[in-house]
Amino acid sequence: MASAVPRRGGDVRPEANAGALFAEAVAIMARLRAPGGCPWDREQTFASIRKYTLEETYEVLDAIERQHWADLEDELGDLLLQVLFYAEMAEEAGHFGIGEVIAGLNRKLVRRHPHVFGEEASAEAGNRAEGLRTDGIGSGEVLRNWDEIKKLEKKPRTGNVGLLDSVSRAMPALSEAGKIGAKAAKVGFDWPDVQGVVEKLREECGELETEIARGDANAAGEEIGDLLFTMANLARHMKADPELALRDANAKFRRRFAGMEAVAQRPLEQSSAAELEELWARSKQTERQA
Repeated sequence: MASAVPRRGGDVRPEANAGALFAEAVAIMARLRAPGGCPWDREQTFASIRKYTLEETYEVLDAIERQHWADLEDELGDLLLQVLFYAEMAEEAGHFGIGEVIAGLNRKLVRRHPHVFGEEASAEAGNRAEGLRTDGIGSGEVLRNWDEIKKLEKKPRTGNVGLLDSVSRAMPALSEAGKIGAKAAKVGFDWPDVQGVVEKLREECGELETEIARGDANAAGEEIGDLLFTMANLARHMKADPELALRDANAKFRRRFAGMEAVAQRPLEQSSAAELEELWARSKQTERQA
């Protein structure tokens, strides 16, 4: 089969032949997993490639934060590879194939956008929500409609279903903590204001200090978890994303540490604690001045 992959600077634009390119990618993945294909790819399971999916997701985020579009293009390809990998393994096991994945996504997009595709098309795609405003609405109303449509998509489960069962565990723990807090807040179980969360934060810090003084590592670890949970919900009250806030803090620490290394007269490991603190202060000051 002649390759449909365009060359940079060539006459074929990738978006002009996206369907053929995607079909070729699906065929390549199938070949890699087939007898006589790649030994490593053939050995992989759903469980074994989970860590790569997580890594690729964060590499996409990193490229976005750096606004490095060439890297983003490459990382999105790596993330798409994860989708193709899972779909190919699922088809081999008789669960579903990439066609079902795409068809399901298409239906979902139409179903959850009645303000774009029309209420009739949305209903045909499975929307069971009624009485939604769809004309001339803003992004806030769009999100409320999305949540209502999504809620009615869920298949009924047997047994008791709790309020927090709707919060997925398939997300970073800080994000999960914020969503759990938001769900609990809907029934009134929440701090009355930001100051209430700050007071709880002080309480958790005191409990952590107590366990540290006792030398109980397990109890201290539990208190650290409570402290992080409270911090995530403080972020929620402040309308901040705790995961992104921490990523920004990590990036800031990297910059400042690199600044220390840049001006140090000798390797950092040979510096005293006082010298390291002075280097850190200089790096912070330089960053602020810049």
